[in-house]
Amino acid sequence: MKALILSNRVPFPPTSGYPIVVYNTMKGLLNLGAEITLFCINPNSHRIDVDDIYDPVFEQIKFHSFELDTEVNLWDAFFNIFSNDSYNVSRFYDDDAAKMLENLLRETEFDVIQFEGLFVVPYLDTVKQYSNAKLIYRAHNIVFDVWERLANSERFTPRRRYLQFLARRLKTYETEQFNRFHRIFAISEPDRHNILQFGCEIPIDVFPVALDFEKYLIDISKTSFPTLFHIGAMDWRPNKEGLEWFIEEIWPDIEKLNSELRFYIAGKRIQRHFYEYDSENLVIEGEVFDAVEFMNSKAIMIVPLLSGSGMRVKIIEGMAMKKCIIATSFAAEGLNCKNGYDILIADTPDEFYRCILQCLTRPNRWRELGENARKTVERDHDLRGISKRMLNVYTQLVNG
Repeated sequence: MKALILSNRVPFPPTSGYPIVVYNTMKGLLNLGAEITLFCINPNSHRIDVDDIYDPVFEQIKFHSFELDTEVNLWDAFFNIFSNDSYNVSRFYDDDAAKMLENLLRETEFDVIQFEGLFVVPYLDTVKQYSNAKLIYRAHNIVFDVWERLANSERFTPRRRYLQFLARRLKTYETEQFNRFHRIFAISEPDRHNILQFGCEIPIDVFPVALDFEKYLIDISKTSFPTLFHIGAMDWRPNKEGLEWFIEEIWPDIEKLNSELRFYIAGKRIQRHFYEYDSENLVIEGEVFDAVEFMNSKAIMIVPLLSGSGMRVKIIEGMAMKKCIIATSFAAEGLNCKNGYDILIADTPDEFYRCILQCLTRPNRWRELGENARKTVERDHDLRGISKRMLNVYTQLVNG
């Protein structure tokens, strides 16, 4: 089975949500004997020096990348208003990248071509022109839904109206694409349901985030208690806004519960104002070298997202590390977990307070939740099982 995967980022190293999903997809398929070619955009905002990649998966695939400046340009954004294009998506298209992809398709015949997310879909016309492969769209989330929720939470009227405009453009573009493929892979059951509601008429399979559990080794002797932690990229607006809400509305009361309690924040591109909060027990770690080791050293994971869709990879990683997760309903959306068994759901300051208090006053409680969380992810997110199902779908498509 020859598969071409199109990605809007270089998934090496797999240290955040999207790269982890793409990386594990390739790894699982490679383990089952598939031949994988990766064509990816290498955007300035997440640029990876390809010469510095040392990874066993990288060594097993055929790799092609195109460096592209996808940063927001005010003039481009302004003139885009007078077009019919989605500015969010069009920034990832370049004629030279399309030509590179065309040359690849002329040289190699693929059985399956998988588009990892909406931002590589602008290359669909090129693929259709130069390949007869079966085409799959992997929906990592409902993209326009993220922007709609961001717009609804924006208080500054001009910015809210522009975000609403972007969300409308995205919705039109995104919903028009679904029926242009042979198959859709949704990342969660709620996303599958939403895609059907948007008029999708082709088969949809649910393939959740897959993890290789050999990577997630737990050493409880290194876990410090009482500790809270949050980990996530702060250049993703839902992360930033959710964390600001937690620190400003909830943390001041939580901090008073125990003088030894510490709240650790880790992630890329943490803005300066997070360092300026007046709290001695709030520790800003910044970007950490090893996210798994960081999670292992802390006890209770806080995920206060107020918007977004798809599936939170960091929550799944936290569950794999037997962490007690306290998250909003938005954050837990799409996960097959049960409140009070393998996760704690909190949507208000009072609910967060009571959940955290429960874990601080009953030390065995957070361990019990963590043990159950690991069982859940082993059941639902095993790399080998998910990869086998995906390869079976490939085979069915190719064989008609």
